[in-house]
Amino acid sequence: MSFGIYAAGYAIVIVGLVYVAHLMHMPQHWILAGAIVMIGIGILSAVKATRPKDPA
Repeated sequence: MSFGIYAAGYAIVIVGLVYVAHLMHMPQHWILAGAIVMIGIGILSAVKATRPKDPA
């Protein structure tokens, strides 16, 4: 699985959750803070999932 595909999928999830939060009339600063945290988690998990295994 490539990093780009993983990151694109995670970005789609983030955009969907931000849209739902907007529809629920959450304060904009909380939506932004949550999106930043999710972007960080997404990058960390994408790197972890796509990193080649270390040789034994």
